[in-house]
Amino acid sequence: MTGTPEDDVLHRIENGVAWITLNRPEAMNAVTRDQRERVIALLAEASADPGIRAVVITATGKGFCAGADLRGGSAPAGERVAGDVARMIRLGAQRLITAVLDCEKPVLAAVNGTAAGIGTHLALACDLVIAAEPARFIEVFVRRGLVPDGGGAYLLPRLVGPQKAKELMFFGDAVPAVDAERLGLVNRVVPAEELEATARAWAERLAQGPTRALALTKQLVNASLDGDRAAALAAEATAQEINMTTADAKEGVAGFVERRTPKYLGR
Repeated sequence: MTGTPEDDVLHRIENGVAWITLNRPEAMNAVTRDQRERVIALLAEASADPGIRAVVITATGKGFCAGADLRGGSAPAGERVAGDVARMIRLGAQRLITAVLDCEKPVLAAVNGTAAGIGTHLALACDLVIAAEPARFIEVFVRRGLVPDGGGAYLLPRLVGPQKAKELMFFGDAVPAVDAERLGLVNRVVPAEELEATARAWAERLAQGPTRALALTKQLVNASLDGDRAAALAAEATAQEINMTTADAKEGVAGFVERRTPKYLGR
């Protein structure tokens, strides 16, 4: 049985960091429609709130996210027609992943346990990933006779290359955290008891940084593999033009000139 959206996705703000915690441990945090919509809304709030300067996505229990909760929604009324599935994917899993990619604050995944299917893609869409030693990443779709969705075929090759991406998606084998780090899926692996503290240290460090510069940097990196060199360099120049109008850019330059540590305000 699922609770309210507020119970199933916990939210708190500490030291400029928004913590978004999936909280259905009895279901290994398989994500429901209501959970998905709440996470999307919280990420939009984080983008718009100048008091939030970094985001952590994590979960309770032994699972990070076991994929979509296929039993969590009502069956569509009437006969399925061509276009129904594509629309469901577009408005569902893809919106969740896009919300992470487009969030204007850096998003860190603290992966406490198994991430499978859309759970893997939720982690990979984040800007940084810290995994507990027991964590595993599983491209589970092939085991169900399904095509990977939720941006998987877009995200995975950009992290590990096309050949390794195909291997992971064709076989659907579990990738232990230590192997995920070696492959480049994960930034750092830590003992389970150190996961929250490590995520907090990283997130609060990000929250003390030049927030708008980080947002623009995120946009440049995310777009870099999708366009040509001329477009990437033009976007870089435009981003720096915009960034130089911020108070944090002025503070950063002043700190360098005055030989002091700059104090960034996220503006």
